[in-house]
Amino acid sequence: MKSSNPVSSVEALTLPETPAPEQLDNIKAHLDLVLLALEALAGIGSEAMLQAATTLGLTEMLPDRVALWRLRQANPRRKSQGRRKKLDVDEARALVLISSHLATQHQELIRRAVALLEQMTRQGQAPYRAALLGDYLDRFSNTYQERMETNETVTPVTLTRLALKLLIDLLFYSGPSGPRRLWLSLLDRAAPPIAVTSEDKSS
Repeated sequence: MKSSNPVSSVEALTLPETPAPEQLDNIKAHLDLVLLALEALAGIGSEAMLQAATTLGLTEMLPDRVALWRLRQANPRRKSQGRRKKLDVDEARALVLISSHLATQHQELIRRAVALLEQMTRQGQAPYRAALLGDYLDRFSNTYQERMETNETVTPVTLTRLALKLLIDLLFYSGPSGPRRLWLSLLDRAAPPIAVTSEDKSS
């Protein structure tokens, strides 16, 4: 389904102020992880992402595979041998719309996976014992380790928690307000940390 007015959809994702470079890094990293979760769960590849860009009228920002690869390589957590592309705010908005569009297309699968996760949690069983979740967790972990810089803090437990958190988030991003929810989530990540004052410490 083609968006009736993709420009206004992009403009609806407002920004109170331009993020600082380190804040924009957090946005880039999270967007790439959201797309990675979709890849791991639904087998979405670059072709589906480019098709979504066409459907949403965003081909000016995402015309081909090279442009898509460069945008995703902007994630500072990615393994990289070259200079990273800078992701501007409009490109971030485009990736938000594409991510939510793809999540909506696969909403039934996402709902089934989240329902399974809830069921396994209630039964006190490990999520990977359910085939759908086990396959998702394996693909997410393997792809993450293949593409991202890792260190001793990135343990299998850490990756499992991250994958399951992203899975639940995808359910919210797949709804009618999905782009707005994802955009607000990104803005939260871009917010500067709250300074702790001496009064806070003494209270």
